[in-house]
Amino acid sequence: MSNSLINEKSPYLLEHAENPVNWYPWGEEAFEKARREDKPIFLSIGYSTCHWCHVMAEESFEDEAVAAILNDSYISIKVDREERPDIDSVYMSVCTALTGSGGWPLTVVMTPEQKPFFAATYIPRESTRSRIGLKGVLGVLAEKWENDRAALLKSGEDITRLVSSSPDVPAAFVDEEILRSAAGQLAAAYDKEYGGFGKAPKFPTPHNLIFLMRYAALSGDRHSREMADGCLKGMYKGGIYDHIGGGFARYSTDREWLAPHFEKTLYDNALLAYAYTEAFQSGRMGLYRSVAENTLDYCMRELLSPEGGYYCAQDADSEGKEGAYYLLTQSDVAEALGDKDAKHFCECYDITPEGNFQGRSIPNLILNQRWNLLPEGYDDLREKLRIYRASRMELKCDIKILTSWNGLMLMALSKAANVFADRRYLAAAQSLAGFMEERLFENGELKGRLCQGELKFDAQLDDYAFYALGLLELYAADFQPQRLIMARELAESIVSHFADGKGSYYRTGEKGEKLIFRPREIFDSALPSGNSAAAVVFDLLFRYTGDIRMREYRDGLLSVICAHCEKYPAGSPLALCAVLSAVYPTRELLCASPDETVPELLSAVTARYSPELTVILKSPRRAESLARIVPFSRDAQSRDGKAAFYVCENGACREGLSL
Repeated sequence: MSNSLINEKSPYLLEHAENPVNWYPWGEEAFEKARREDKPIFLSIGYSTCHWCHVMAEESFEDEAVAAILNDSYISIKVDREERPDIDSVYMSVCTALTGSGGWPLTVVMTPEQKPFFAATYIPRESTRSRIGLKGVLGVLAEKWENDRAALLKSGEDITRLVSSSPDVPAAFVDEEILRSAAGQLAAAYDKEYGGFGKAPKFPTPHNLIFLMRYAALSGDRHSREMADGCLKGMYKGGIYDHIGGGFARYSTDREWLAPHFEKTLYDNALLAYAYTEAFQSGRMGLYRSVAENTLDYCMRELLSPEGGYYCAQDADSEGKEGAYYLLTQSDVAEALGDKDAKHFCECYDITPEGNFQGRSIPNLILNQRWNLLPEGYDDLREKLRIYRASRMELKCDIKILTSWNGLMLMALSKAANVFADRRYLAAAQSLAGFMEERLFENGELKGRLCQGELKFDAQLDDYAFYALGLLELYAADFQPQRLIMARELAESIVSHFADGKGSYYRTGEKGEKLIFRPREIFDSALPSGNSAAAVVFDLLFRYTGDIRMREYRDGLLSVICAHCEKYPAGSPLALCAVLSAVYPTRELLCASPDETVPELLSAVTARYSPELTVILKSPRRAESLARIVPFSRDAQSRDGKAAFYVCENGACREGLSL
């Protein structure tokens, strides 16, 4: 028998629609029922491609005994964290405050007024000597709700007050020292042998690498570049990178990057493709281009929807087993390639009789000293294996289209189009931009999620900021002024609807649903925070357009971010990319072309790695719309039928040179 989730569109919620638990989606119906029946709320937050969410679902939420307890004593609510990152942010902060850590599935018990008094992540169904199980937890809390409710209500009030308090932090001075400190903190955590930062589990965190590459280029700090290279190469060699089909898994469970959590998400792959593309631009190492292209091609092949947007993710589990889709044996390889080619392939990619993961093998190059990182002559074999692998089982895909993550994909495709001068990626980026403009707005308002034709949920800070970043990167690839115009509109919406009055921005807009507090995220995590992304948006818009307001928004936001991360500036690496512009000299290049072609010299300039440089192209067809967003372009003219170049540096502009 179905529960109330049966009418939802989210694949994650629909996975639980046939549970014996009487689940409700987040909404007033559930809270009103809890008040009417005088019951606490059992809130479970997860997402479709989460391995441990599957484990807890199979173990507990499909269990009749657990369902009986929940249905008798609680009102149960399921939330897809990717649809409602605001709810997830609020209650993840509760879990972190109470337990010191967080993760998914996220389990919260709270009052009908949404005030939490218990939080945890995965809880096994049965109790052991060392740990109380879910049935035990539910029994204890239900008993306390009946007999000692005052204590629970007080806990709920105290916890809500704790997590919602936001002490004022004096604005910080933004200078070069915070950049040096961040680089030093990353160096202290750097794994010199395998790359990456900290101990297992290891997350790619590509925004760390983007910061380090840009900081190295502008400051001359060679060690920062060495760290970025070490991480990029280490991840590529490991099993976290899919050597057969391209793309990256979400994180590695070990130090060597060998054994991943096999789920693949759009946001990880978009950001990693961007980082590898930037690494190629700055070093021209063929390996980096290969990884970036294979990652983007994976997304375009397996995550692109017929509608034109990109789906969220592919599952970690296949046929009920984590990673089964990706694991190979020597007999698998021989079946796909034949004995002769299989022997060479297995030697190269560490596919052994004993295996390196649960008796089977994750293809990797960690121990392979024969090749200089990029094995040659294996492309056809990898493609045959990819086809073989896909034929033996399917990967489940979360078919939500999220505005924020598609903004990151737009950014990655646009970067690749620019750096690789590849019209295929440019066409893909332009197509995605058209899809987002056409399909993700309703009555002029940006929305957060499209799924199975349903456009839903007010866009949040991440949606606006990541979308704007994508448009700004696309402008650098196709020089269409409408990209800048739309990015500025999104930036102005951030200021109008998300400002907290202190220089930074809430996750939710002023008209968003009122939760127990209005979340605001300063630090980056696996995803950059909306505030970090907004800082880069304001910075780029100021540099492109000369709009002083954008510089003021940038500087005000950076002073707040730097104040909050003063003791650990490495916690906001994307924001530090905007700090680079505030600290080091920037250059702006305006090219006035006599026709619509992009001058060869301009193409040569944009191909170089120059994080301090922004480039604007004026042509007869672009001139009028460009002047709307870049007023100083109005007087720039080509000369003698040739392109003229106007260079501004350190606030001073030089006369145009015709070349």
